[in-house]
Amino acid sequence: MTIKPAIVKRLLQICDTRKMPANDLAVRSGITPSTVYSLLQDSRKDMSVITLKKLCDGLEMSLVEFFDSDVFSELEQEVT
Repeated sequence: MTIKPAIVKRLLQICDTRKMPANDLAVRSGITPSTVYSLLQDSRKDMSVITLKKLCDGLEMSLVEFFDSDVFSELEQEVT
């Protein structure tokens, strides 16, 4: 798995655990719902660190807490 799908997987895990719809995450993060839904799509290949930080703020967690997950333990190398 590469980083973008791993980030999406982690976001969805957290939202599922907290029973938080993507729309609520958007509102709490100060990001438009359309941006959040776009980020969750496979066709979108990247995500800015600033956007991820806003999402973490909306989830009331640090980036360290966000990345402290097995989802990120075996990422594929992305350099070609």
